[in-house]
Amino acid sequence: MRIQYAYLKQQTWLYRRNYPKELQPILGQAYKQSLKTGDARVAKARAAEVNAKYEEIVTKAKAGGAIEKPEPVRIVAPAFQQVTIVGRVSVAELGKQYLNRRSNELQYGGFKSVRFSVGLFISLYGRRPIGAVTRDDAKAFTRKVAQLGKHVGKSCKTKNYSMERLLALSEGERISPQTQKRIVSQVGHFMAWTVYESHLASNPFEAVRVEGRAKPQHFEALTDEEVLHLLNLQDPKIGVALRFCLLSGMRAGEAVGLVRDDLIWKGNLGWFAWIRANEVRKLKTDAAERIVPLHSDLTPLLADLPGTGRLFPGLSVNMVTKRFSVMREQLPIQRQGVVFHSSRKWFVTQCERAGVPEHFTASIVGHQSARSENRMTYGIYSAGISDEQKREIVEKVGLPVKRSKLAVSA
Repeated sequence: MRIQYAYLKQQTWLYRRNYPKELQPILGQAYKQSLKTGDARVAKARAAEVNAKYEEIVTKAKAGGAIEKPEPVRIVAPAFQQVTIVGRVSVAELGKQYLNRRSNELQYGGFKSVRFSVGLFISLYGRRPIGAVTRDDAKAFTRKVAQLGKHVGKSCKTKNYSMERLLALSEGERISPQTQKRIVSQVGHFMAWTVYESHLASNPFEAVRVEGRAKPQHFEALTDEEVLHLLNLQDPKIGVALRFCLLSGMRAGEAVGLVRDDLIWKGNLGWFAWIRANEVRKLKTDAAERIVPLHSDLTPLLADLPGTGRLFPGLSVNMVTKRFSVMREQLPIQRQGVVFHSSRKWFVTQCERAGVPEHFTASIVGHQSARSENRMTYGIYSAGISDEQKREIVEKVGLPVKRSKLAVSA
């Protein structure tokens, strides 16, 4: 850690700042002061106090006031203060502090991912002092991550397993480069936090990278036949949420995060949903905040939903995606890339087939306008499409009525 006008000498921080040249005949060459600590955080605070005293001396000297020989600033350490030497705290202890902090900043899904990544790192180096972790250790961790099996972290039984134990269970297909980068990046953020908190001089993960090339994950749009068959299941858990997403283009998190106060009545234009950050969920991007009309087919469903609070109490994105997988097996739908998010792609496809301009659809589903060559100009000068236009677009999308030919498994 760098502290202005201070340096570390034999485990003790010292303060030294030269006086202006015109005042050196009076004050001497420099103001020197021992900060009497080896803890960088304490030294930084004490350096600020000494610096204030320095400024006071220089100000008086320039004003021509009476100048006495500066006396060192007396810094009295609190009784029984424990001095922490940089780099001595264990990785496990710092990991616990970091996760406690992140648990208050992240939603459950995001925190679970961070907890898994940092937990893998702690299982390998938890007993070490943080200062003993090197770039070679970071590279070794990255190589081990690349050897993990694709499904080892998805089972509840393996929740608290160490890296070595997970590697022993890993067989078959390995985790994707994209997942590897996420794990290494999250551990890198943890190490960067230790640097920020003055427990470490530099982050050993800064120059470490995942060798594999990440491939973007592609989702397939549902076909009309698949949509009809999914609706025919009338699933009691996510059936209504699925209809909301099919007829509005909402993401799963946006739908299950709706609260009653997000619904707006606009007279002849009907009900609208205000997609915004609330106490239940955050938004993916700034463009995700929008007001979209609820399809007329959704209006009768509102009477059966709670009159206050969450419209879908007890539902989470994790529950929705897992339940959708069960529904796929019941049908069955075997196509690769068909997930719950495919309902959003179905909505966009229906808008495209109805002749809706691409940037109009983008405003409904919460994407930036796809007209890249003038996207910035369009976003600055356009106030967006009207509520009447939005209503017209949404009503062009209708649920399929043709009877499915797929055979439902017993």
